[in-house]
Amino acid sequence: MSTQEQKKSVYKPKPVSGFPEWLPAERRHEQLWFDQIRKVFESYGFCSIETPSVEELEVLTAKGEVDKEIYVIERLHKDDNDKSESRLALHFDQTVPMARYVAQRFNDLEFPFKRYQMQRVWRGERPQAGRFREFYQCDIDVINVDHLPLSFDAEMPAIMLEIFDVLGIHNIQMQISNRKILQGFMDGLGITEPQKYLTSIDKFEKYGEKHVDIEIALSLNQDGLDRSIGDKIMAFIKIKSSDTSFVTAVNALGVTNDKLTEGLNELSFVMESLSHVKAGSVVADLSIVRGLDYYTGIVYETKFLDNPTYGSICSGGRYDDLAGSYINKHLPGVGISIGFSRLFDYMRAKGAFDLTRKCPTDILVVIPSEDRRAVANDTARILRGHGWNVEVYHSDQKIKKQMGYAEKKGIPFVWFPPFDDAGMHEVKNMETGAQKQANPTEWTK
Repeated sequence: MSTQEQKKSVYKPKPVSGFPEWLPAERRHEQLWFDQIRKVFESYGFCSIETPSVEELEVLTAKGEVDKEIYVIERLHKDDNDKSESRLALHFDQTVPMARYVAQRFNDLEFPFKRYQMQRVWRGERPQAGRFREFYQCDIDVINVDHLPLSFDAEMPAIMLEIFDVLGIHNIQMQISNRKILQGFMDGLGITEPQKYLTSIDKFEKYGEKHVDIEIALSLNQDGLDRSIGDKIMAFIKIKSSDTSFVTAVNALGVTNDKLTEGLNELSFVMESLSHVKAGSVVADLSIVRGLDYYTGIVYETKFLDNPTYGSICSGGRYDDLAGSYINKHLPGVGISIGFSRLFDYMRAKGAFDLTRKCPTDILVVIPSEDRRAVANDTARILRGHGWNVEVYHSDQKIKKQMGYAEKKGIPFVWFPPFDDAGMHEVKNMETGAQKQANPTEWTK
């Protein structure tokens, strides 16, 4: 057989767009973030659940038109005689699976039900900066039977702001509004079909005042409404405040409506409840429009102050009866979610992480010689018992090479077990270069 015939055929894989994967040093920081987020969630009494990656297609489509985002599950070699439509699909968020979970397990849960989920989700959209097809979300939701106190709506932002602080992310701002305010304002203006106006308002931050003003003027003309209504809408969506002064600003526009008043009172309660957070980290922003299929009350969006066009990194809101699509019960809830992968990738690209440590190892124990391997292994076991992550070098190569291995992987300490029966243990700090005698039984973390 010729050399050419013996040559193995190799397929060179290509990156799959929208499906990120990280190097070990990056993955280490990702795992640390998960641990920190989980700790804060649990400190507020949220319990962990995990739902399957797949749901019935009917479950995912029960609350709105999302077909273009859904990845359907299908076997490569399916039965040619099976002409039925695909029944299973990957979930595109965690709120809908959570609602299904609550409906199916209603009799086994304690209410108010407070849960968190930290899982991958999948959306079939065009990948771009901050948008992936496969990504992690970290969600919290509270669901109750018949009535959910507004105190939970106020707790959501406080939890997320605490998480951002723990992660060392300070250049963010959470914008809060209430769907009742916007709906009530539209009703008070006499606008009977507000959808196209809401769509225009939703473009305010991205396209600016002039663009939105033109669109609203066109809609008013089509509906035969007075142009002065457009002036009130534009004044309304520019209202922002870090306290409850937004109420006075809205009332000054002269629009009255019971739903509007209800929404203003609810948002005031939430803003007053957040008076303890860092100044400027939360604002009432009446231009926020999100989740027309889901949200019925308080809504949240969170942006980078130095890059507001990047998109929301933490969002959510109040929904009256999401789980009611799957059970004959009234189950109001409120939830908020961190777009984990979007946030993590943004901070990674900015160089926010120290990537010198490429593994979780705290200590590398060297092997002085093959006949001292047992001593090295015993030393590692003692150190692990004290809470350290310990790696024993794989062979008795030159000490310089073993230390080079530790340096390349960013391992902070190198441990030298006794080179003979009369010798002493020593440890070297790889950052400072200091080396001293040490006792493994006394090296507690």
